[in-house]
Parts: sequence; C-alpha cells; structure tokens
Amino acid sequence: MQGGAAQGGAASGGAQQSGRGPAARHLVLDELSIGSVERLDAASAAFVNSSGLAKASPMGMGLYRIEPAGKVGSVRTATLQLDVRPKDRLGLSRLLFLLSYAGNQGFRADSVAATEDRELWSALAESLAQMAERALGRGVLQGYLTVDESLRTVKGRIRISDQISRRPGMLVPLEVSYDEFTEDIAENRILRAALERMGKVPGVRPEVLSRLRQLKGTLDAVTRLPAGAPLPPWTPSRMNVRYQPVLRLAELILKNASAEAGEGKQQTASFVVDMAQVFEDFVVTALCAAMAAYPGEMRRQFNALLSEAVHDADRLSVRPDAVHLLGGRPVVVYNAKYKAATDLGASLTADHYQMLAHCTALGVPTAWLVYAGVGEMKLRRILNTDIDIVEFPLDLSMPPSDILAAVADLARQSWGEVVPTRPLTSQARPENPAGVGPTTRAGG
Repeated sequence: MQGGAAQGGAASGGAQQSGRGPAARHLVLDELSIGSVERLDAASAAFVNSSGLAKASPMGMGLYRIEPAGKVGSVRTATLQLDVRPKDRLGLSRLLFLLSYAGNQGFRADSVAATEDRELWSALAESLAQMAERALGRGVLQGYLTVDESLRTVKGRIRISDQISRRPGMLVPLEVSYDEFTEDIAENRILRAALERMGKVPGVRPEVLSRLRQLKGTLDAVTRLPAGAPLPPWTPSRMNVRYQPVLRLAELILKNASAEAGEGKQQTASFVVDMAQVFEDFVVTALCAAMAAYPGEMRRQFNALLSEAVHDADRLSVRPDAVHLLGGRPVVVYNAKYKAATDLGASLTADHYQMLAHCTALGVPTAWLVYAGVGEMKLRRILNTDIDIVEFPLDLSMPPSDILAAVADLARQSWGEVVPTRPLTSQARPENPAGVGPTTRAGG
C-alpha cells in the first residue's frame, strides 16, 4: 500500500525491476514539496533518515510521512528507491554540469555529458561506463610515480636525511627515491574507485554492471583506494586529456555517492547533494571567471564588520558570497540564493534585509541578488537610502553555454554600475511603491 503520494506535488513511481531480484518500490518527491505518506518497514525508514535526503516520521500502523530535507539525490536499497528531484525538474546532465563547474574553474561546458535517464542511478552508471570506455579505449594511462624504497643498490637519488635518521652509520640498505613509469597513478586509482562504487549499487542493470566490472578488470594492477581515504590529487595535462571527462564524473560520484552493505548485509546506495550550496558555488565560480575580464579582483566569502563594539565578541559581521574590489575597495556585492521568492520557504524580505546589511557594512551602493529561476531582472531602490538591490534570475534549465552567457551578462551589467557606460537593460524595472515617478540612479 502507498499513501498520499500526490500531496504537495510529490509522486510515487511504479515498481522498478532491478534485474537481480524482486522489483523495488520507487518513490519520487520534488525538493520543494511537503512530502507524502508511505508505508515503510522500520529498516527502510531508518535508512531514509540516515541518508540526510529526507525525513521519515512514523505515523502509526506502518505509515511514515516522508518529507524532503533540503537536499536532492537518490537513496536505494534492494527493496526501495527514494528520489528527491531538483526544482524545475533539472536533468542529471545539468546537475552534473553545476557540480563540475563549481569544483573546477577551468571546466568546459561540454566536458561532462550525462546520459539522461528517468532514473538517476541508471543514468550515472551508464554515463560512467560510456566515459570510461572512451578513456580506456586506447589502453590504460601510464605516468610517472615517485617511489620511496629501501634498496641495497642506488636507484634514483639517496634521501640523505632519512638514511641518517633511520640507519645511522649503516651503508646499506639505502633510502632512495626514484620515478617509475607505471599504471598505478592517481588518475587510474580514482577511476577504479568510482567503477567499484557504482558496481555495488543495487539495481544497476546487469548489462551495465557487466561493463563496469570489465572496465574495473583492466585496472586490477592499480592500487585500490581505502574506504574514506581522500582522493589523490591529479593535474589536467596534455597526457591525461582523454581521461579528464571521466575523472570529473568519477570525482563527483566518489564525493557525493556511497554504496555499501547496510544492516543485515543489505546493499544500500545514496547520492545526496545540497542544491543551495551547489548553486552558490557555481554562481561564485562562474562569476569570478566572468569578472576576470574587468579591472579589480573578486573575493569569495568576504568578511566585513557591521557594528562597532568594545569587545571583539560583541561585534556583528557580514559575509556576502562574493565582492568585487577596485583598488582594494569594495565596489559591488553579490549573493546567490537557490530558492527564488516564489519558492516554498523562501523569504524575499529576508534576502533584501541581508543585502542591505552587506551594502551598509561595505559602503557599496548596489547589490546583486542572483536567484535560481526564470523571470525578468528587477531593480529595487531601498527607501531613505542610496542603495539599489538588483534581482537577477538565472534559469538553470537552459543549456550550459546559455547559463554561462547569462553569468557573463551579469558581470557586464554589474560592472556597468561601477563604471557607468550604459543604463540597466530595459528588463530591469525599478520598484517604486510610492508611485512618485520612476526611480533611477545616475549611470544606473
């Protein structure tokens, strides 16, 4: 039995055949919905709660209210899959683009192209298999790895300090370091770990699972990364260019997904991301890249004092997402808000209070509030001040190139406010509730 899945925009999908056992129940929620009532067993409810993706509250008689917990993604066991999808029904490829760009400023819009699928795990597994096949099609990448060893003969260079501290007065064995040309490099370790993790996800189609295992088999000579170990660093280069797309996806999987044996040795998997943080990271990263074309410098998470106080602990401070400085002085401030004013739980007034505080603390006349959503740009003049707050919608359903073009337009228009050369676009409509004619600012 399934409860009120239609409440608050939530939906319950039909059972999904895993190909390796009984069909799994597939529940789908929108991240801004109020949730739904479902019948769950205690183990599944506990797993949902531990995932951080949703909250399952008991209602009695085996019924639970499942509510989104402010994140998006998918959690899966052999008998249950719960998806919480981003607002505006963003596809997986758009989500991966935002994640990847935020994680690497040099990321190209076409570097990660996920196979779209109505089900996240199938899309992730198929995308990883396709990219890994292309990367490994010309053989396993090799590179130089620095090896520290104790040998009876000289190879490479002798580590004098280690030799003295570890073997004082002894001539052999020697503590040496040398470079070895090998497959056991960071790129292959990351790829192997991602293939292993996706291969443990319950319900992956047998044909895709077979491809993942075959690909992992080509990397069996590579050192296996221990569970929970940090990812080894790697640097994009001409040598590893064919690996770069799959490495971006592999890192996203390893950082955001887990697959392991839960209670009773039941395989579980989760892919959970905080869209508010993803959106903020993306906007700031893309905006920093766009503003690099203009004089001055961008600073992330800029700290500024809002109040004076005798004791440091009593001072109030603000921390906007990004500030552009010219000659060391703040000239424009930005904040990114994933929830638009029309979204459930969003507060337009609170956002503007925050931006007003940022402008006041920094002595900046204009703040830009970047929302995830559609609509027109809107300028609001704050009464009894010389401060303008511009609401700038960013439509994430657009192709990646158009999203980046919109961010470039944001940079151009915000710089135009610093060095007035042209008015704001006609789409920016000043708010003037008093109705005393249009509100403008010189050069704005």
